[in-house]
Amino acid sequence: MKTIFSGIQPSGTITLGNYIGALKQFVELQNEYNCYFCIVDQHAITVPQDRLELRKNIRSLAALYIAVGLNPEKATLFIQSEVPAHAQAGWMMQCIAYIGELERMTQFKDKSSGKEAVSASLLTYPPLMAADILLYNTDLVPVGEDQKQHMELTRDLAERFNNKYGDILTIPGVRIPEVGARIMSLQEPTKKMSKSDPNKKSFITPLDDPKQIEKKVKSAVTDSEGIVKFDKVNKPGISNLLSIYSILGNKTISELEEMYNGKGYGAFKGDLAEVVVNVFKPIQERYYHLMESTELDRILDEGAEKANLVASKTLKKMENAMGLGRKRR
Repeated sequence: MKTIFSGIQPSGTITLGNYIGALKQFVELQNEYNCYFCIVDQHAITVPQDRLELRKNIRSLAALYIAVGLNPEKATLFIQSEVPAHAQAGWMMQCIAYIGELERMTQFKDKSSGKEAVSASLLTYPPLMAADILLYNTDLVPVGEDQKQHMELTRDLAERFNNKYGDILTIPGVRIPEVGARIMSLQEPTKKMSKSDPNKKSFITPLDDPKQIEKKVKSAVTDSEGIVKFDKVNKPGISNLLSIYSILGNKTISELEEMYNGKGYGAFKGDLAEVVVNVFKPIQERYYHLMESTELDRILDEGAEKANLVASKTLKKMENAMGLGRKRR
């Protein structure tokens, strides 16, 4: 089986967009690939964090991974900081990365723009991301369009390392989801749905209660035409809602257009809200059970143990290749 690696930052509750574009697909991937899913808490501290909030978010995200259907018997779920090889290999990747290529990263430009000072880690975290991926001999990384540049750098660093020190690292490929990779804001449907959006009505989270979900769906921006039709350019709002309904309700866009022909947006939104609620209800029940049980910590302990075994082997090969420490057999 080919190996997949993916990491999500524990920086607050994930959105419906994250669920569709990532977590839902991870559940499907675990049946076809050797999967490593990492909660990348070391990436989260590139910007200031409240330590108690960060700890809470780490555990919450882990519980959501399991609640959506991730099977610890099939996939390895672990916390980045509990596998020391990530930071160690991240430093080694920094040593072969160039400042110029790090400064060209779009996300660094965006996050540092207009600020008097930013941490050095904001510039150098792409090599850590590369290490995260390369430690597990990863074949494919499922990412959104916004991470393609970082994946190109990861491939460049792996090739640079291999050219200089020998054929040690697997060059990873990119797996961009065909459907649901870009769920848009409910309030500004030309922008990607984001948990950092100050307008809470712009996104839905898997932990929203039924009334919150209904209110957010019904207040979603559409247009004055009142025709349920997919047209991303001229009708971005209703097109976004159709995409969500199609993915969560297991119906084609054409089927939905036919179902709501002549019915208007009110009926469509009401039914969509019900679909979202029904999808998230069992997830919420499992999530709250995990948060109160010892099962979650057992899963994370076992995940860290499995990840450490694989990551440590790759790290030793990298250290031997670079001449670090004493030679190991």
